This record gives sequence, structure tokens and C-alpha cells, in this order.
Amino acid sequence: MNPSELSTLTTEAFRPELADVDRLPTAEIARLMNAEDQSVPAAVAGQLPRIAAAIDATAERMAHGGRLVYAGAGTAGRLGVLDASECPPTFNTAPGQVVGLIAGGPTALLEAVEGAEDSRALATADLDALCLTSDDTVVGVSASGRTPYALGAVEHAREAGALTIGLACNTGSALAAASEHAIEVVVGPELVTGSTRLKAGTAQKLVLNMISTITMIRLGKTYGNLMVDVRATNDKLRARSRRIVSLATGASDADIETALTATDGEVKPAILVLLAGVDADTAHQLLAKTGGRLRAALDQ
Repeated sequence: MNPSELSTLTTEAFRPELADVDRLPTAEIARLMNAEDQSVPAAVAGQLPRIAAAIDATAERMAHGGRLVYAGAGTAGRLGVLDASECPPTFNTAPGQVVGLIAGGPTALLEAVEGAEDSRALATADLDALCLTSDDTVVGVSASGRTPYALGAVEHAREAGALTIGLACNTGSALAAASEHAIEVVVGPELVTGSTRLKAGTAQKLVLNMISTITMIRLGKTYGNLMVDVRATNDKLRARSRRIVSLATGASDADIETALTATDGEVKPAILVLLAGVDADTAHQLLAKTGGRLRAALDQ
């Protein structure tokens, strides 16, 4: 991208009123940043109908075995990898069900990889390694909306018949034009010119939170607002599992421990054991029959 192209992007705009920001007291700079950040949720709110439509389309495909794949470079790529990595412990997603691709691979999580974000071919190769299907969803994430890696990802995904979502922070972006579902959260120029890890990054994080979380709610990964598919891999999560079962059932601590022991620590079947009065094997069978949806299993 050449300098003239950068000058047309809202995310790259220079703010002359902040030209002396480095001379301000630290508390004043902090106040300015905090005030800037308050504009982000409002910008996201303006895209809620588009976000909801993208989520519904994603959930429909994932219900048929599809995967959710994020693709981006730099901050955008790191945010996608972060969101994907948090799905297994939060929602007990299967390995590879939610994937984060960053231009340059894992090395790019910690340091810049020269030229990686400028390569559409690299995005194609990364997606080909996943063997995309028409049930998959690929979300290209790019603050500018012009990053070749993100653009290459959605273009290649669309050719493969996968659902495509473009998340950008500029209007009229190439990424939006290339995607079936366009989400453009315009947060305006950054406090530090062009530093899109700031408001643009915050906006992307909020939208990615929505995409993964609400998709998982639609797939029955929660019971109300309880993380009933949590994977208890440490003491904190085991304690959280007990609390979730308690909140869902109101059962005694002793009964909760008995149910969790019988279900090998799995929260959903433990709740079913306590609320439906079935044994652990029956609870697992009911959940298998309903695709893991606890509410549906309780109605059997």
C-alpha cells in the first residue's frame, strides 16, 4: 500500500490537535485515551444488524460440522488467534473447530514476519492446509480493510464455497466488498496516528467476542448464561464447574460432587442427572441425541 492510499483511510488520518500530546501530563494522556475508547462501543452498535446476520449464518454452517476460521495479519491476526484459542476451555470446542490464522504463522504472534501480510498466496496456502468445505466460515480481519493476506483469505474461501465475513474499520473497504457479510466498524483516527492496535483493535476484539460467543450460544454451548460446556483443566475451572452446576440446579454440594464424579467432571450431563433424575449413561445418551443441547435434553 503506497502513501497516497494510506492518506485516504480513516484509521490512518493525522489529528493535528494531538500534535503536542507528548508534552501533556501522563494523567491527561490517559484521560484522552479513555475518552477515545468510549467511542468504540457506539461504533460497534451501528453494525449490530450486520454482526447478527453474520453470526446466524455462521452458526447454521457450524451446526452441520463447519469450522470458524479467522484470518488476519499483525494485531488483527493476533486477536483472531486469541479468540480461537479461548474457545476450547470456554466452550469445549473440538480441536480445529475454531481456528486462528495469522500471516507468517506462530512466529508472527511475537514478532513481525517480513512481507507476510502482503501475501495473498500465503493466505491461500494456509487455507488449503485446512481443506475448506462449504460448511466452513472464514472471517477476514483487517483494520484498513485492504490487507492482502486478509483479502486473499476471503477471496479464496469464497471460491471454495465457504461463508465469508469481512471485518474492517474503514468504510467502502475492499475486504467488505469481497465478503458475503461486511462489518465495517469505523472508530475514526487513532490517538497515535495509524496505530490500529488502539481503537480499531478494541473494536475488532469486541466483534470477535460477539461472533464466537453468540455462535456458541446458538449451538447450545451455554445453558442460559452459564458455561455448561466449560472444560475443567485446572483447579479454578473445576471450582467453576461445581458452581455452574449449583447455579443451574440448586442441588447440595454433596449431590453435585456425586453427579460430577459420575459424569467424569462434565457439567452438562451432571446438570441433567440432577434435574432430570437420570443416571450418567442416560444423561450422555440424551445429550448425544440432542446434539449436546442441554435445554432440548431436559425436554425429552
